[in-house]
Amino acid sequence: MEQLIELATHLGVNLLFTFVVVFAVYARNHGRNEYVFTYVMFNLVTFLLCFTFQSIEIDLAFAFGLFAVFGILRYRTEAIPIQELTYLFIVIGLAILNALSGDSMEMPVLLTANAGIVVMTAILEQVTWFSRGQTLRIIYDDMDKLRGDSEELRKDLSERTGSPVERVVVNRIDLLRDTAELTLYVGKSS
Repeated sequence: MEQLIELATHLGVNLLFTFVVVFAVYARNHGRNEYVFTYVMFNLVTFLLCFTFQSIEIDLAFAFGLFAVFGILRYRTEAIPIQELTYLFIVIGLAILNALSGDSMEMPVLLTANAGIVVMTAILEQVTWFSRGQTLRIIYDDMDKLRGDSEELRKDLSERTGSPVERVVVNRIDLLRDTAELTLYVGKSS
C-alpha cells in the first residue's frame, strides 16, 4: 500500500509538470499539437518503466539495451526538428527524475527541481535571443516561383503562411505532380 501511495504521488507530480511543459509552454509557443501525444506518452511510459525498475535489480547491459532501443527508434523514424527533440528529452528527463527520486529526495526538493526545469524551459522559449522561430514542412505547388527569384518565393510563402519566411530549403521535387516539398524557416510573426 505504501508503494502505491508513492507511485500515485510521484506520478501526479510527474504528470503535473509534464502537462505544464507540453501544454502551457510547447503547444502555446509553437501553435501546433503535432508532438503532444508523443511527449505525454514517452513521459508516462518512461516514468512507469523507471519506477518499476527501481525496485528490481537490473544489470548494466539490460539498462544499456533499453537506451539502445530508444536510439534505434530515433533513427528509424521521421527526423524531427532539434527543438522538438529537446522537448522530448525534457519530458523523458522529468519522468526519470520523478520516478527515481523515491525516498532519497524530499518532496520540496523534488518540486523545486521540476519547477526549475519548467521555468527555464518557459524562459528560454520567451527570450527572443534564443528563439529562432520555427520550421514548417510544406508541399508547394508553384514551380515557376520555385525556379524564379528567391525573394519572390519568400514573399509568396510569407503571404500563404502568415509568417515571415527567412529561409527556404527544397527537400524533394516531384516532377510527376509538379510539386516540391519545402522546409520553411519562419520568424515569429509580429
